[in-house]
Amino acid sequence: MKVSAMIRHHISDSLLMAYSAGQLPEAFNLVVASHVSMCDECRARLESFDAVGGALLEASLEHAHDQSPAAAAPMAADSLAATMQRIRAAGPARREPAPRSVRRGLFPTPLASYVGGDLGAVKWKPVGGGVRQAILPTDSTASARLLYIPAGVGVPDHGHRGTELTLVLQGAFSDAYDRFGPGDLEIATADDEHSPVAEAGADCICLAATDAPLKFNTFLPRVLQPFLRI
Repeated sequence: MKVSAMIRHHISDSLLMAYSAGQLPEAFNLVVASHVSMCDECRARLESFDAVGGALLEASLEHAHDQSPAAAAPMAADSLAATMQRIRAAGPARREPAPRSVRRGLFPTPLASYVGGDLGAVKWKPVGGGVRQAILPTDSTASARLLYIPAGVGVPDHGHRGTELTLVLQGAFSDAYDRFGPGDLEIATADDEHSPVAEAGADCICLAATDAPLKFNTFLPRVLQPFLRI
């Protein structure tokens, strides 16, 4: 069965609209793009938001031109050359995650482009209890990491100072709210506290993004938190 057919937890409309409008942090973009590449339903919804946004932009530009036609000035003859020169001077730009991609390995294409390959390319670091993580390079507005949680192992009880997006890539986990399997996205906010536990039978691998540090409820995770950058 396709992963898309098994997905029960999807991206909220507010997140999809913010992604379509380019208003999310890079780490959140990565999670949303990875989920969209796995989920037919969210990809279709995103295409609808993109179409609406394009129509609104076109209507806004037409309205602005109608209100002040004199403001529209012809381009200089060397405009294209000058623009290309500025692009070359700025150096190579980081490619944004593509919203539509083909999943060839465990990782969807947007994630594989960040890791530089599939699961075998991940440089894991232990965080305790058999759990491992790999922090991915994103801008400073939010952080993204891969999490490897052995089957049957739980993550320490914690709350959130901001928003946490967790996308399941392999296995499954459960918390006080629900069960999350491959392709499912959990959206946790400052109102939520949970203790995710990986289900027996398969190790759980997730992609998580946070825009603020977590709030651990026990002593040892709080002590280790600055070193683990969680």
